[in-house]
Amino acid sequence: MSLTRRTLLAGVGLAALPLPVPAFAPRGIRGADISFTLQEEAAGARYRFRGRTDRIEHILRAAGATWVRLRVWTAPPPGYSDLGQALRLAARARRAGLKVLLDLHYSDFWADPGHQDTPAAWAGQDLPALAATVRAYTADVVSAFARQGTPVDMIQTGNEVTAGMLWPVGQIYRPSGADWAGFTTLLDAALSGARAASPRGHRMLTMVHIDRGGDNGGARWFYDRVGVAFDVIGLSYYPFWHGALSALSDNLTDLATRYGKPIVVTETSYPWTMGDGDTLTNLLTDPAALPEGAAYPPTPAGQAAYFRELRRILSTVPSGLGAGFFAWEPGWLPGVGWTPGEGNPNDNLTLFDWSGHALPALTAAYAP
Repeated sequence: MSLTRRTLLAGVGLAALPLPVPAFAPRGIRGADISFTLQEEAAGARYRFRGRTDRIEHILRAAGATWVRLRVWTAPPPGYSDLGQALRLAARARRAGLKVLLDLHYSDFWADPGHQDTPAAWAGQDLPALAATVRAYTADVVSAFARQGTPVDMIQTGNEVTAGMLWPVGQIYRPSGADWAGFTTLLDAALSGARAASPRGHRMLTMVHIDRGGDNGGARWFYDRVGVAFDVIGLSYYPFWHGALSALSDNLTDLATRYGKPIVVTETSYPWTMGDGDTLTNLLTDPAALPEGAAYPPTPAGQAAYFRELRRILSTVPSGLGAGFFAWEPGWLPGVGWTPGEGNPNDNLTLFDWSGHALPALTAAYAP
């Protein structure tokens, strides 16, 4: 529903009418990003649930998960999340009965709101050339999944693209002011390539993903201006960075009412300890950073309570548009570094303890 139509309805006292839900919208997404899985297995990690040792995708499915999320970097360090790894994990996920959200970073390595580095092989291209490259690359990746019999169920064309992608050409915020044209051209090219390569008869959802889970003003600012056609709003939400769960709830309610699109919390996690499983200091070390630490302490029970409340909030989004969530890297145990030679800064945010035993939050997050 357009903003103009919302305003007209409000003017005649009909603002509370439910929004029409898109004809093809995701439901009941209980997912996990498992992109580090092959590296974890090579490092010796083993996962245990209900007394059994099994592959993580089987455990997630047994716990009630319905989706996995897999990232692809264009030219990462050896062993990190490239297309080949994502294809292997997609085949395993599909055999386990899980759907696949593909997360294309359009960067050789980590991309997020603070840096969106253009792949080295694409450097120096002007906007038309880069758009053509993005379109072709996206189509090639989507085609690769289809060829192996695991067509992509949902794709996010860019990772946390709050400030654009493929900098500097697709950077939104510049010294001269905000410039959306380059970004939206590249985003549209990515979406066009994805749609063109999706197999006939297979409906692939498209997502545009930013990081403003608890920031309604920032989320509105972005989605009011993005100006391309897509299916699903994706938000990262980490309470220790994005505020209390009430801020998330308010944001989801407003975005659902404003745009009428399904919304997925594409990344989230919560601590089960303030301990550290390796020699690299964790990103979250201070319990005071948790905005609701009294209600959701950094303990196994507190982590489980967080996921139960997250699911409750999603269930209350207007018109059933709270489509679900993905826990971010719940199996990233100590032993695999965020970059070669480093440690793991997120090992207190997993859904397994450092020995690979499932924590109570696994059931809280995924049980139907």
